[in-house]
Amino acid sequence: MDLFLLSSLVLLAVTAIMVTLSKRMGLGSILGLLIAGIIVGPNTPGPIVTSEVESLRHFTEFGVVMLLFIIGLEMQPAKLWSMRKEVFGLGSLQVIVSGVVIGLYMSFYVDRLSVAMLLGFTLALSSTAFVMQILQEKGKLNTEHGKHAFAILLLQDLAVVPLLAVLPWLSTQEKTTDISWIESIITVVVMCGLLILFGRYIIPKALDKVAKQRNKDAFLLITLLSVVLSAYLMDHAGLSMALGAFLMGMFLSTSRYSFQIESSLDPFKGILMSLFFIAVGMSIDFNAIMNSPWVFSEHIVVILVLKALIIFLLMLAFGANKSGAIKLAFLLNQSGEFGFVLFGAAKALGIIDDQLFVVGIGVISISMLLTPVLYSFGCSLANKLAKVSQFSYFNTENTSMEQKVVVAGYGSTGKVIARMLKSSAIPFMVFDINTNEVAAGRKEGMPVFFGDITDLKLLTTIKLDQASMVIVSIDHSLNAIKVVRHIKENYPHIKILARALDIKAMDKMLFAGASWVIAETLESSIRTGSEALSQMGVQPDEIATLLESLRKNEYELIREITKEK
Repeated sequence: MDLFLLSSLVLLAVTAIMVTLSKRMGLGSILGLLIAGIIVGPNTPGPIVTSEVESLRHFTEFGVVMLLFIIGLEMQPAKLWSMRKEVFGLGSLQVIVSGVVIGLYMSFYVDRLSVAMLLGFTLALSSTAFVMQILQEKGKLNTEHGKHAFAILLLQDLAVVPLLAVLPWLSTQEKTTDISWIESIITVVVMCGLLILFGRYIIPKALDKVAKQRNKDAFLLITLLSVVLSAYLMDHAGLSMALGAFLMGMFLSTSRYSFQIESSLDPFKGILMSLFFIAVGMSIDFNAIMNSPWVFSEHIVVILVLKALIIFLLMLAFGANKSGAIKLAFLLNQSGEFGFVLFGAAKALGIIDDQLFVVGIGVISISMLLTPVLYSFGCSLANKLAKVSQFSYFNTENTSMEQKVVVAGYGSTGKVIARMLKSSAIPFMVFDINTNEVAAGRKEGMPVFFGDITDLKLLTTIKLDQASMVIVSIDHSLNAIKVVRHIKENYPHIKILARALDIKAMDKMLFAGASWVIAETLESSIRTGSEALSQMGVQPDEIATLLESLRKNEYELIREITKEK
């Protein structure tokens, strides 16, 4: 236990320092995590956290699975279908052209052409974990080059399947066929069918049941179960676990629970992804690199240049502008984590020897290490070529992000507000924890989602910082005050409009930071009184003057009346 605590202390201290320095230099957190892994890894002098690097990396690869699941939540089937040209056209060409070109280069160093081509196609795959994390961290996922990056990476995940399937045919070892192709196809079909069954029907029903019970723990466990189940089904079928998680997320993307699911999983994804990057840093064997540093450096430079050039030309051929093509070229020219799997399997089958395995792992790891720096350089180069400043370029990348109104609560007041916003063509989202209200709203075609608006993680997930206004129409006063306080502390620029039951609740909300509060009992009393005066023949202008005096200075006159009582 003492050794575990000491190792944890060293890991956290080194990681915190390196991530802070890396972000301070404007290179993002990923580079800091990689360097932290190098420092505490077994291949450099200094503190060694663990020597079981491969086991750690296998475990932390589940962070990539969670990342793809969350991306699937944001990718509805219709949106994916609209990207079919980029996925199957651009993605397929990138894998084929890059694989063949890099394979021909590797043939100068490998005796068998078939093995050289395997190395080429393996190194042609980019890192889904690195690229998607960088795009999310920098807010570039919805940009043109961000969407193209996702399309290519999705096809690359699919390409892992035939690459793994062809390995036994390249092996010089005695071949044993324990399972026929027909059985393999049947297994794939059955596993995919189970994935669809759980993703479309069983998991949503289970979430609906626990959401009605307001059981947050069960909700989280079922969410985690859906991720693990999808990964297991695809892994059992011989496909990518990450691909299975992506499909499960896509099935749940149309669910009213999508935002709550994402906010629940985000902390787990963040921890596992950080450990994954640290494990990659630990994998870099500098001793093996120093055995032939010039040849190793040549491999790194040639592969990075070839991939960048091919991606740049393909992007131009598909009609992209030069700015986006340059950024994508510098973003995807590294090799990816699936290379670890493919090289490991190739080594086990005797296709490559230990030396070639170490070189391949080193090339992948170092190319990953260079990715944050190369992408920053690519963005700067693209901006200079486009003759735009960094600030104006940022604005053009985010023109698609519409300002919206977020409504908390879909009770009677929330329903009226939602209809008014919809009739005025103002983009809005409504959140409620009452599953019946959410179901009724979605049946009416309203953008109503299940979610606890008092949860700060949910506010981050829905990108509340892009909202121009929050309307709090929650019935429970304490929760409403909590929402107002959280939003004001974390998003002070957002206007907050709220409703309160009485004048006491109104004062608390104003103190918590609400821009404007309507007290329902006071307004109903004023409205009833004005109608009574009208029926008794009092002139409209006199009634208007009286109403103005009652509402003046946050109902000051009414406060005096209630104090007298």
